[in-house]
Amino acid sequence: MTDKPNFVLVPDDDAGVSPGGPVARVSGGGMLARLRSVATAVTAAADAASALLAVRHAEPPVEVVTPKRPRLVFAVDATASREPAWAAARRVTDALVKALPGELDVALAVHGGGRVHTFTGFTNDANTLRDRAAGVECISGHTRLLPILSASGKQAGVRVVVYVGDVFEESVSQGRRLADAMGVAGTKLIVLHDTADPAARRDAEVFWDLAKRTGGCVLPFDASAPGRLRDILSAVAVYAVGGEKLLRERRHELPGAVALLENLGKRG
Repeated sequence: MTDKPNFVLVPDDDAGVSPGGPVARVSGGGMLARLRSVATAVTAAADAASALLAVRHAEPPVEVVTPKRPRLVFAVDATASREPAWAAARRVTDALVKALPGELDVALAVHGGGRVHTFTGFTNDANTLRDRAAGVECISGHTRLLPILSASGKQAGVRVVVYVGDVFEESVSQGRRLADAMGVAGTKLIVLHDTADPAARRDAEVFWDLAKRTGGCVLPFDASAPGRLRDILSAVAVYAVGGEKLLRERRHELPGAVALLENLGKRG
């Protein structure tokens, strides 16, 4: 097991330059003007391609052996506006592996600055997970949930992807395709939706659509209540290991289990 990530290109659906853009707008000016427009279009396309190649997303190495324990990916939107939420989440990451010691492996995936800059190897060591989380800082940029879902789908044994975020700024159609594939593979998406910013509420429907396609759900996230977040993550860890059956068996000792079970039932 290693925490050293690989870096691979995960292109977005809607990246690139419209092929007819600058050339199609040329309405006159002679042959020289047209040649200049063509050159401008070629340069713009090359610049766009270079920018796309520069966006490389971190992924853990894909293992060929079947993992001994179930796996969970804890993914976080750590863009600049998310500092209070990330600070709260960072303090309780160890709840995922402490709920069932030695029975679940967790990887930490974080996007910021327009790319997935952190995707650790899987571990069941609470100290390792906490230390890696402590070293992550928020960076401004668009959301990049979809590369995390894509990378998670390549890993054997991932039963749950937990995502803490507020807005969705990517291709909805690509997100649906990835969510459908996750549903077929039996990997659930559980979104902890932070709506502290009223603008984030417009994306609640998108998150619910993606989560339901996997058999998962959306739960509220409150950065001012880290204890409640710890309870939810502990319940999610139990769910990742033993599904709804184990979660129901332990609901009396897990404060977050009831809320998780209720929301998992909202699949209509």
